[in-house]
Amino acid sequence: MKEKNYDDIISLPHYVSQKRPKMPMHDRAAQFSPFAALTGYEEAVAETARLTDFRLIPDEEHSVELDRTIRLILDNIGSSPEITVFYFVPDSRKKGGKYEEYTGSLRTFSDYDRTFIFEDGKKIAINDIYNIRFAEK
Repeated sequence: MKEKNYDDIISLPHYVSQKRPKMPMHDRAAQFSPFAALTGYEEAVAETARLTDFRLIPDEEHSVELDRTIRLILDNIGSSPEITVFYFVPDSRKKGGKYEEYTGSLRTFSDYDRTFIFEDGKKIAINDIYNIRFAEK
């Protein structure tokens, strides 16, 4: 078989379109850049690796002390006591959650859903509270 050496076209000028503008080099390079074959894979790996805490189960003595403190706070709710709450926030995507600490002035207590409601609108369920104390001023 005879080899073609393209002598008939090798010296022709490079074609430039009269209808379309020349593509910028940045856009040309993007055509050849790698793509993510597994869309969302990196996010899934990161989500799996993200650590969550387990909900702490208070022992009997801790539960009694917590209940006593909550009753004391409820007795003083009319004076809008400032309290600090250490409570569990369940994770919305996986088992477990995290603990947060919040300090604020208590406005009211909802018997219906058993939550503390603070002056700024923050709500914390009593069942999520692990520790509570009057805030230090």
